[in-house]
This record gives sequence, C-alpha cells and structure tokens, in this order.
Amino acid sequence: MNSEEEFFDAEAGTDSDNSSAEFVDTNQRSLDMTLTEPASAAKVESSLQENGVKKPRQCLPAPMFSRNNFSIWSILKKCIGLELSKITMPIVFNEPLSFLQRITEYMEHTYLINKACSCADPLQRMQAVAAFAVSAVASQWERTGKPFNPLLGETYELVREDLGFRFVSEQVSHHPPISAFYSEGLNKDYIFHGSIYPKLKFWGKSVEAEPKGAITLELLKHKEAYTWTNPTCCVHNVIIGKLWIEQYGTVEIINHSTGDKCILNFKPCGLFGKELHRVEGYIQDKNKKKLCVIYGKWTECLWSVDPTTYDSYRKSEKKGGGEQRKSKQNEPSVNSEEDEEDDMPEVQETVQVVPGSKLLWRIVSRPPNSSQVSLTSLI
Repeated sequence: MNSEEEFFDAEAGTDSDNSSAEFVDTNQRSLDMTLTEPASAAKVESSLQENGVKKPRQCLPAPMFSRNNFSIWSILKKCIGLELSKITMPIVFNEPLSFLQRITEYMEHTYLINKACSCADPLQRMQAVAAFAVSAVASQWERTGKPFNPLLGETYELVREDLGFRFVSEQVSHHPPISAFYSEGLNKDYIFHGSIYPKLKFWGKSVEAEPKGAITLELLKHKEAYTWTNPTCCVHNVIIGKLWIEQYGTVEIINHSTGDKCILNFKPCGLFGKELHRVEGYIQDKNKKKLCVIYGKWTECLWSVDPTTYDSYRKSEKKGGGEQRKSKQNEPSVNSEEDEEDDMPEVQETVQVVPGSKLLWRIVSRPPNSSQVSLTSLI
C-alpha cells in the first residue's frame, strides 16, 4: 500500500469526543439569536439587494494565518526538484479560497472582453484580448498563499449580472490535479473556457508553478477563437525571508481565424531587478509584419504604440543611459556576501510611457484588507 492509499481511523478518548455537546449548545444559542432578531436579519438581507441584483461579498469569512513563526524547511528539504502536487503542505500556507474560486478571478477585468466584442478592427480586438490575458494573471500579485486543492468533481459557480457573465469551474482530475472552467456572456456574445494543470516544483528557496493547459476565448459575433497559455509563476523565499512573487515566460496569443499573433514576454527580474513585473511584446499579422508594440507591467498597466515610434524611443533612451552607466562605473563598488534569502528587488512604481502610446488596461484597486483576506475586487 502506497502513501496515497493509507487511511487512518480517528482515535477514541480524545477531546473531539466531547466537542459535540459544545457544538449543540453553540448552535442553539445562534438559533435563539436568529429567532429573536428577525428585523436585523431582514435588514441585512435588504442591504444585499440593489436594483434587484445581489451585491457580491466584500470580505472572506476567514483571514489569512500568519506565517512569521512557522518553518517549512523540515517538510520541503527532501523535495528539492520534485513535483509538489502529492505532498501535503501545512495549512498555514493556504489562503481561504479553493483553486476553483481562484480561477474565477480571471474575470475581474471582463470589460476587456466586452470591448473586444464591440471592436470592428481586428487589431483592436487583439489588443483587447492581449490586455485581458495579462489582466487575468494580475490577481496573483502579492498572493503568496496557496489555494486549497478542490475535491474530484467539486464545482464552483459565479453569476455576476452586473458584469454580464456566468462562470463555472470543476475539478476534473485528482492526480494530476486538473481544473476546467467555462464562462459565457449573459448576452451570448462570447465564450471563455480552458483547463489548468498547475505543475509545481521546489527549487530550494523558491516554488515554481508552471500552468499547463490551454485557454480559449471565442468572440461569437466575429467568429474568432483566441488561444494562449499563462506564464510561469515563481514564489521566492519559501524557507526564509519575505515572500515575493514574479511571473516570467513567453505567452503567445493566436487568432485562429485571421492568423494574427500577439507574442508577450513576461520578463524575469534579472540581476538588479530592472525588469521585475515587466511585459513587452508585439502583435503581428499572418505575414509576420509587426502591427504594434505592447509594453507595461502585469501588476499595473498595459500600453500599445506604433513599432517605429517605440524603436526610436528606445534608441534615444539607450544613448542617454550610456553616460549614466559610465558614471556608475567610476564609483567604488561594495562587496557583499551572498544572502541566505532572495531579497525582492526595488520596484519602479510607474511605467515609462512612450509618447503616442494608447492605454489598453489598468489594474483595479484592491480592497484595503485584501492582504489579510486574499480578496480582489471581483469576489
């Protein structure tokens, strides 16, 4: 019998045997409070209604655990280079969401899909789809907690009439863990579906998640289908230090109807962190002619500009930066020993906008308590 087939019976004579009476008493007290306060319950119910549409919740029922006084090295030291889907992780590293709920956050900026549906120009449609693909992974910013693994056959459904979509996800495989999702516009103008197999690997000081599986967006009015895969996600300092996250890799968005492609490069932070969170790419037609350049940060915003304008701006920028590099070389260097942790590079707060650029997307501000309840503006 292997480790996946081992089961253990609950031991008798423990404190859990005496917990049922306490649960009944607590349940009865809650029932009494509900029966004696019908007016307040009606008030809460009415506050959840606005124009006949239920308001989404503003916070999750449980906050995040603190990980400051917990060491995971005793568990992960034997797992370097291995796949982590079959390893039981301490609950302190989970956030109070399932992975099926986490997938739903792809729809946070669903207005970009509606924009793509309304555009008559195929280039503008590709720009909107590219912005949506980047915005779909923006919810992972500073989300270092691991969502709970869903049970096989578990489902999650979300209907947002105010945003005009219906979303359902299901855990379709246990080993390997595969989650499938399907979403459609309430106006029957698009279909968004795909499957995700997050293949996790531990590399000593970091955990890397490679999201296997394709994502498809169908614009029914234009009879177009776009496909892509998400970039690789990496969480640093899982053993010691402050947790921080980056995403890197190439994302290729293909319009199977026109042959147009959008190639986006999610850049790793690099040695000095200058490229942290940066995204850069371009849109080309079926003849591989560049139509526009896309740049920005997946944590902040995305811009589009003409390729010629972008190239000339970068050339002038390099000429100006050459003198600064020469002055820095004359400064005395400071020798520092290698730290035990991967310090997060200093992040530049804004993106340098090239003159003549068009804004494609900007991230929605999160609730003030999002770091404690792992909540975006969507759910």
